[in-house]
Amino acid sequence: MWHLITAPILLPMLTALLIMLPPIHYSPVRRRWLSIISSAIQLVLVATLLLKVQQDGAVHYAVGNWQAPFGIILVADTLSMVMVCLTSFLAFGAICYGSAGDDEKGSFFHPLFQFQVMGINGAFLTGDLFNMFVFFEVLLIASYALLIHAGGKNKTKAALHYVILNLTGSAIFLFALAVLYGTLGTLNIVDMAAKVALLPAADVMLVKSGGLMLIIVFALKAAVLPLQFWLPATYSSASAPVAALFAVMTKIGVYALLRVYTTIFGAEAGALSGMAGSWLLPVGLATIVLGSIGVIASNDFRKLVANLVLVSVGTLVSLVALQTELTAAAAIYYTVHSTLVAAALFLIADLIANQRGKAGDRLVSGRRVSQPVLLGIMFMVGAMTVAGLPPFSGFIGKLMLLQAVAEPSSKLLLWSIVLVCSLLVIVGLSRAGSTLFWRVSGSDAGEGKAAPLQVFAVCWLLIASPLLVIFAGPFTELSQHAAAQLYPSGANAVSRHALAPELEVVP
Repeated sequence: MWHLITAPILLPMLTALLIMLPPIHYSPVRRRWLSIISSAIQLVLVATLLLKVQQDGAVHYAVGNWQAPFGIILVADTLSMVMVCLTSFLAFGAICYGSAGDDEKGSFFHPLFQFQVMGINGAFLTGDLFNMFVFFEVLLIASYALLIHAGGKNKTKAALHYVILNLTGSAIFLFALAVLYGTLGTLNIVDMAAKVALLPAADVMLVKSGGLMLIIVFALKAAVLPLQFWLPATYSSASAPVAALFAVMTKIGVYALLRVYTTIFGAEAGALSGMAGSWLLPVGLATIVLGSIGVIASNDFRKLVANLVLVSVGTLVSLVALQTELTAAAAIYYTVHSTLVAAALFLIADLIANQRGKAGDRLVSGRRVSQPVLLGIMFMVGAMTVAGLPPFSGFIGKLMLLQAVAEPSSKLLLWSIVLVCSLLVIVGLSRAGSTLFWRVSGSDAGEGKAAPLQVFAVCWLLIASPLLVIFAGPFTELSQHAAAQLYPSGANAVSRHALAPELEVVP
């Protein structure tokens, strides 16, 4: 049963290879159905694995039976499986939307999509920093090609900036790994945590420099101020299904911060305990403010949604900086909510743009959309969810966020910024909705209608919000369980499970 841990990595890889074989590659219908069916199977498998982890506890899978700290270790705990389930749920909706016609606007959409899913899942499942670097490169190489899918000057310009920044980040990542491996003799996350706790004074500054370089890399991946400038142009220029999948990309950086700086540099790290917390909180809050200003200032709906991603990233980084079990649980719930609603809004922006003629998704007067009721309802649900209005999941996410902050000074700062910026987001979304649906020029409605598969994909992502409310109790417990494994009692239990030979480590 535990061999299923490899399925989120192997299944998309094998699917991508099968799609490139001649009998399937030359048939658009076969490509689409194979990709959709594979994504659906993956979702079922990872949901099954999450239930198994909840029943039997976390397991570390030693690939090839090479044990930690020398072998490649895959970690199946509650946090990693929640993130993999989120990716699989999102990927299924995005691939359905892309299969309605966007996949034919460029070459190799489906193989690249599957390779990116493989890289994302691997980054969430790995228990080793070097293999995290490897999976980062897999997902980034696929994302480079997906970003310029369908071509265009704006896509090429955004892709150039994106590639240069991420290549720079990869170089810094390698330097950080070299410093940490040279000092600690291992890159296994659990083994590093054990060695950092016993680090001699002479090596503290070296390990700290390596850890700070990792922060720079993860902050770049997450698009945290001042490394956020690439995100709005990149996400807004990508095709709709690609932008939807990219909604989880920034969360990989946040996940890495949460995983690495709670396990390695957490409460038991001695002199390096919480070394990033003093400045992660201010940059997280500044990212929220910047993203909210971007929402107000955006001239098109896609860029507005991209700035909403910045707001969510800033919120999550602020929670990670506080380094408590309650804030981690709030961050996990908020990650699932914010990722899915942002992905849905990217798809809605594309549907609106396709029906407004030359005006597209720009916030100017344009032709009336041909499906105002359908798109209007979708927009309202997405806007109310992302703004945090009841009874949608955004309200519960922000309530958990506000309740999780215990320190009075942090509470005053975080509460005031989150609530004021939420008001700015509501104003920005209200302006966008009134412009897109009410500022109409001409009497003719736009041409074209949303394909049934596109409508299904948007509804698939939007339905997550009421489900997160209906099942708020179980999912909150799931988030709390995932957070508990990150902090001393839970983390130590997982560490013993990983390194003790008498416990089950599946070959």
